[in-house]
Amino acid sequence: MARRPDVFVRSLSMDEGRKLQRITRTAKDPVKLRRAIVVLMSGQGQAVGDITGLLRVSADYVRDVIHAFNERGFDALDPKWSGGRPRKIGEYLREQICLIARTSPADWGITAFSTWSLAKLRDHLVGRLSMVPISIETVRRILRDGKVSWQTSTTWKTSTDPDFIAKMHRILDLYDHPPTDGRVVCVDEFGPLNLQPRKGKAWRPMSSPRRLRATYNRTGGVMHMLAALDLTTGKMFYRIRARKRHREFLGLLQALRDRWPGEKLYVVCDNFSPHRHPTVTAWAAGNQVELVFLPTYGSWLNWIEAEFAALRYFALNGTDHRTHDEQNAAIAAYIRWRNAHARPKTSFATDSPIRTWTHYPAKVA
Repeated sequence: MARRPDVFVRSLSMDEGRKLQRITRTAKDPVKLRRAIVVLMSGQGQAVGDITGLLRVSADYVRDVIHAFNERGFDALDPKWSGGRPRKIGEYLREQICLIARTSPADWGITAFSTWSLAKLRDHLVGRLSMVPISIETVRRILRDGKVSWQTSTTWKTSTDPDFIAKMHRILDLYDHPPTDGRVVCVDEFGPLNLQPRKGKAWRPMSSPRRLRATYNRTGGVMHMLAALDLTTGKMFYRIRARKRHREFLGLLQALRDRWPGEKLYVVCDNFSPHRHPTVTAWAAGNQVELVFLPTYGSWLNWIEAEFAALRYFALNGTDHRTHDEQNAAIAAYIRWRNAHARPKTSFATDSPIRTWTHYPAKVA
């Protein structure tokens, strides 16, 4: 059988050569990259056999690329995806599958279980929609494409505060427009601070997690942290006490008063009973301290809550302190580091839906 004649690309101009070189250096699509290399090598005079040996492709592939480039130019380098074979399961059935997955088995009269597994959902779909048998993997892919994922249930506690919106707007206004006659300080308690091993995450060798004791006795008692977050500087101030009565809270307020004499303090705090103790409110009224109470079940509006989450993550998680002095020293070290890197607190929940609330949403779907 006679040898097929070699095929070469047409003569390339200098600009076309430079463009091909640029494509071979920058193309991210592997198909376009491979086609550009074929054309460039052919333009350099290399025969079809030489190109197939280097790129590990068939001779027919090389010839097809060269012929296509000779006919259509650089447009021939771009892959034309055909989209594959048509889907066996149409859009309507896919929507029905995603809809059923978001329901409870009880909605279909199934009382044996309260949630779907992929296998149970697949069996129900085959019987309900009269579908041909499909694999569990197909069900999973359909749910993923429909943006339906396996999620943990969360809880929502409805606020009974009739003035929720007014109180929330008051706090947001203090965050957005700090008063010129003073400063805003967020105050709350953190704890209880037990002496116990705390789970946490750390970089470790694969399959070699750090081990903490599983049995322990709480013989060291409990401590409580009372803390304040100054929004002007972003710094935190705290004290650790054995109890968190109104006396301890009043002591924290007096310390804040001494820290910023002459300035009015707007203290954002929750409705914990020591915060509303008559002794506390009377002292605040006489010392230029305005207690700004959060709405009921609205602790998430207190800016210091996020700082407590970071404190728990970086200073306590993954530890197993045996004494309160040891644990308190770890907290103190973290607070010193944090205050050294503190920045003024601005832009609280700027993209949150709460910014558009005109009434309290009694139910969240």
